[in-house]
Amino acid sequence: AVGYLAGEAGSPVVWSGEIGGPANEQLAQIPGPLFGILTLFIGSCEAFRAVKGWKEPYGDGAELWALRDSYYPGDVGFDPLGLKPTDPAEFATMQTKELQNGRLAMLGVAGMCAQELVNHKTIAETLDFYQKYYGGAEEYIQPY
Repeated sequence: AVGYLAGEAGSPVVWSGEIGGPANEQLAQIPGPLFGILTLFIGSCEAFRAVKGWKEPYGDGAELWALRDSYYPGDVGFDPLGLKPTDPAEFATMQTKELQNGRLAMLGVAGMCAQELVNHKTIAETLDFYQKYYGGAEEYIQPY
């Protein structure tokens, strides 16, 4: 959710105003070569995860769609700050917190996406509109 807002706020600075508007529409505005690099980066991350997590689907004893015994879904060994708990009970608690946080973030982003699809304005523009509207700005006061 923070990345969604940061993309809208930072795009005029990072892209010198070439990319802007609602976050829903910004990916289509990225130049082709940079989009290709982004696609390759995401693909290489996914390929690394697949090689680390899944058994080879060929050779002796091959199984399709089988995870390695040493692999835990989502754990690719990236923990530079050492935050992953070593105690199984603490790990289960942390995992539950992470899942709940992720679900809440997905609901928040879904709301932001829906709002931008409805009015085609950024989150900040929409907040500004509602502050003026409910704050009684003159252009929104209804004559009686």
